[in-house]
Amino acid sequence: MPIKIPSDLPAYDVLKNEGVMVMSPDQAERQDIRPLRIALLNLMPKKIQTENQFARLIGATPLQIDLTLIRMSEHRTRNTAAEHMAEFYQPFSEVRDQKFDGLIITGAPIEHMDFDEVTYWDEMREVFAWTQTNVHSTFGVCWGGMAMINHFHGVRKHILDHKAFGCFRHQNLNPTSSYLRGFSDDFVIPVSRWTEVRQDEVDANPALHTLLGSPEVGPCLIEDPAHRALYIFNHFEYDSGSLKQEYDRDVAQGTPINVPDNYYPDDDPSQVPLNRWRSHAHLLYGNWINEIYETTPFDIEKIGLEATDLRA
Repeated sequence: MPIKIPSDLPAYDVLKNEGVMVMSPDQAERQDIRPLRIALLNLMPKKIQTENQFARLIGATPLQIDLTLIRMSEHRTRNTAAEHMAEFYQPFSEVRDQKFDGLIITGAPIEHMDFDEVTYWDEMREVFAWTQTNVHSTFGVCWGGMAMINHFHGVRKHILDHKAFGCFRHQNLNPTSSYLRGFSDDFVIPVSRWTEVRQDEVDANPALHTLLGSPEVGPCLIEDPAHRALYIFNHFEYDSGSLKQEYDRDVAQGTPINVPDNYYPDDDPSQVPLNRWRSHAHLLYGNWINEIYETTPFDIEKIGLEATDLRA
């Protein structure tokens, strides 16, 4: 089944041209099926690029997905046209009475700030509380994941002395996890962050289970069953050229930056980078969607009203 998104959303043509199954709302209404309602709380400056990245992954499963785009109520982006935001995004204040099978909270370029210094932190805390009553499963990505694990468990984010930047090998630490079906023993994931959570602080909380990790850049994917959440600190969703865009931007601005590790062939920025994480990206998000499908109530209004824990 395809992902249902507006036919005039830029991602519609992008994904259709890539062979991803997409359908308009009119087409979806003719199918006698309850789609999974997945929301994307998009905190990234480049909204359209991020929409494409996540829609590509969640739209590759056999299930029909109804994607809702959400923004923080008072925060105004300066990097995406106001017309795009007005047409395709709903502020959190307008969806807080709705229920969703899944929610993705993206990263945000505010790593160096303390959480309570973020202008929309109070509303973000409301979002986290809302996930416990109105969302069946939440996926926090990069800053979004660090913010969630801090909110629910007090796990801190620590500033790195240099940016973790490149493609780093990670290990499958829990091969029996239903979220890691089909995963290799080790694989590459793009990393781009100035902060980290530390494995010893995660291990100190028995409610948290580390599923993926790296000796070089620490824990990557953590399961929080009690809050029906996953936290990932690295970027399976990245396009082949995402790290290149960041590197070229910093070079052009004169910002000190290392060549991303293990990204360009022979570490030569003049060469075209190869995507070596795409298959595992689809596996992870496909497994997440499958777990939602198997455990969410058929009556979406029952989300938050009954014990519907994700399987361990």
